[in-house]
Amino acid sequence: MPVPTIHSDKVEKTYFKIGEVASLMQVNVSLIRFWEKEFPQIKPTKTAKGERKYTQSDIQLLQQIYQLVKIEGYTLQGAKEKLNLTGKDQQHVIQKLIALKNYLIALKSTL
Repeated sequence: MPVPTIHSDKVEKTYFKIGEVASLMQVNVSLIRFWEKEFPQIKPTKTAKGERKYTQSDIQLLQQIYQLVKIEGYTLQGAKEKLNLTGKDQQHVIQKLIALKNYLIALKSTL
């Protein structure tokens, strides 16, 4: 079941409480706290009282984790590795694959 996005028709919120996020994602608050400990990328802002405030980007990351763990069946370690394979790592892999493709094309033309 895909996780719905958080937005309002009238005004988009900047920050969401942990209960709001948990309710929308249909998970327990404790699961979000657990993922926060397991995935250092999740960094909600905390108020002076210690309440967590999640941004849209925090929620998108939680939705990615939900997708990987709950829907696609990744282990926590597998989800961590998948999330770490972004940005620079992806570009590095893409460059290596392009170089390999070019090598194979050149090799084929010599045969």
